[in-house]
Amino acid sequence: MRLFDVFVLLFVISALLSFINYRYLRLPKTVGLMFLSLGVSLGLMVIKFFGLDLITSATSMVKSINFSETLLTGVLSLLLFAGSLHINLEDFLKQKLPISLLATFSVAISTLVIGFSAFYLFPLVGFFPSLLACFLFGALISPTDPIAVLALLKTSKVSKSIEMKIAGEALLNDGIGVVVFLTILKLMSGTENINANSVVLLFLQEAVGGILYGLAIGFIAFQFLRRIDNHEIEILISLALVMGGYSFASFLHVSGPLAMVAAGLFIGNHGRMFAMSETTRTNLDIFWRVIDDILNSTLFVLVGFEALLVNIRSEYILAGIIAIPLALVARFTSVWFSAQLSRMQKRFSPHAIKILTWGGLRGGISLALALSLPSGEIRDAFILITYMIVVSSILIQGFTMSHLLKSINVRSVA
Repeated sequence: MRLFDVFVLLFVISALLSFINYRYLRLPKTVGLMFLSLGVSLGLMVIKFFGLDLITSATSMVKSINFSETLLTGVLSLLLFAGSLHINLEDFLKQKLPISLLATFSVAISTLVIGFSAFYLFPLVGFFPSLLACFLFGALISPTDPIAVLALLKTSKVSKSIEMKIAGEALLNDGIGVVVFLTILKLMSGTENINANSVVLLFLQEAVGGILYGLAIGFIAFQFLRRIDNHEIEILISLALVMGGYSFASFLHVSGPLAMVAAGLFIGNHGRMFAMSETTRTNLDIFWRVIDDILNSTLFVLVGFEALLVNIRSEYILAGIIAIPLALVARFTSVWFSAQLSRMQKRFSPHAIKILTWGGLRGGISLALALSLPSGEIRDAFILITYMIVVSSILIQGFTMSHLLKSINVRSVA
C-alpha cells in the first residue's frame, strides 16, 4: 500500500470514529478517539482467533508510518504553532515564573523520581534495566504532552491562571524534556564525553537557541505580513514559517518545538496586532483551528493503533502497572516542589497542585521518544510501558478531569 493511501485510510478512519464519538459516545474528543481506536485494535486481535486475519494488514499499515518521525519532525511543529498562536502573551508573562519552573525544574525532579524508583521497583517483576536506562525512561515520560493537554483544556473550565500554567508548561516542557532525553541517550551510547559543561552548552544551544531562533523567524514573517493585506497569502506565509522554520531548526541544532512556540507567540500577539486586518485574523484563526483539529484527531487514532506494534511480555506489563501510579507520584512531587519555589512570586493553592498533577497528561510525545530508541530489550520494554502510561493518562485522567473540576471551586484556583 502506498504511503498516500495509508494516510487517506487513516483520515477516513479518523473521520468515522470522530462521527461515532460525537453522535453516540459524547466523550471528550481526545478520550473518545483514543478509546475507539484502541477498541478497534483489540477487536482485530480478537477476530484473529476466529480465523479472520485482518491484523496483519492493519499492522503493516501502522508500520508504514514512522510514528516517531511523523510526530517529532512534522505534525508537532504545526500543532505547537497552532496552540501558541492563541496564547495571550500578557497572561503568559504573568505566569512566567511558575511556567518556567514547571517546564524545567519539574521535568528534572520527575526524571529523578521516576529513574530511581524504576531502578528499584522494576527488578521486583523480572525487568532489570540499568540506572541510566531508568533515567532515560524518566526523561521520556516526564514531559506533559502539549497536544493532549491543549485538547483537554478546550473542554475544561478552569481559571485563566491555572489554564495558562498548564498550557504554558505543556508548550515548553517537551522541548526541555527532549534535551534531557538526548543527553542521557548520549551518555548511554558511550560515544561522547558528556560532562556538566557539555550538558549546559547543549541546553543553551537547544533551548535558548531554539527560542531566539523562533523569535527571529517570527520577526521575519512579521515583516512580510505587515507589507500585504491578503489573507490567503498571509496564511500561506504562516504555513511556510512553520514548516520551513521547523526543518531549518534541525540543521541549526536548536529546538524546533521551542522555536515554534516562540514564533507562534510572536505572530499570535505582535503580528496579530500590528500586521493583520480583521479579515486576516479571522481567516488565520479558522485555518489553524481546522489544522489543529484534523491533526489532533488523526494523531490520537494513530496512537490507538500503535497497540498493534507493542511487544507484549508479562514482565513488561507488570512494570507498566507499577509505572502508571509511579508517573503520577512523580508528577505530584515535581509540581509540589515547583509550587514551593514559586511562592516567591505567588503561592499555588492546594487545588492548583491537584489540577496540575491530574491535568499533566502524557501522550504522543513520550511514545514518539520511546519509539526513537535503538532496537533491543530496553526499547521493547519502554515502548509497552510508555504506551500503558499514555493510554491510562488519556483515558482515565482525561475522562475524569471534568469530575475533579466539578468537585472543587475551579474559579477560585490561582
